[in-house]
Amino acid sequence: MDEIPWFEYDEDDLDIAQRAFVDVLAERAGSWQVDPLDTVVLPSTNTSNGQLIVYLDIGDPQRNQGVLTAGAHFDGSVVRGGKLHNQDFTILQAASEFTFEAAGGPGELANRAAEWFESVLARPLVRCEWHHAGRMYAVRYEYADTGRGLSEGFETHLAPDALRKRLAADGVIRGRGQVNRASLGQPDVIAHVRGVRPDR
Repeated sequence: MDEIPWFEYDEDDLDIAQRAFVDVLAERAGSWQVDPLDTVVLPSTNTSNGQLIVYLDIGDPQRNQGVLTAGAHFDGSVVRGGKLHNQDFTILQAASEFTFEAAGGPGELANRAAEWFESVLARPLVRCEWHHAGRMYAVRYEYADTGRGLSEGFETHLAPDALRKRLAADGVIRGRGQVNRASLGQPDVIAHVRGVRPDR
């Protein structure tokens, strides 16, 4: 059975500079603790800004849940990276702690992008869970080093009745699966998902 390559692409889809960039990045990715299927190359002919986009989906393998799409846009001489929108793959400027930019040749920029991906992967990602009656009613993925939330969910019908009443009385609008962490109190479970463990 053939091994799946990291950042796989069809040679006809990329120009020389793009192939050089992706090849260096793929070589570096071989040491990452990620599934090659989670690394993606979008040729510039398929993107809205006409730039090559490479990205990595970071997920929680225990729950088969996507958490973060981190990626980079490459125009041949400049690379810009950050948290990407998971559908149109634009860089989300609001997530400024994730952004980076560099200029140079394809090989140099691929190494800079790889260093950035490695720093994102090394961050201590945890899953916070709130339980009631043996079922999880709220979950939040966050970085343990900063508390920055990445994705979350809340199931109103599974939450304790007293909590639902208190949130309603306090005028807390949860809306669309968002978690008001301060109102929930300490999580029942904090599970390490990936990256450097905060206790080390």
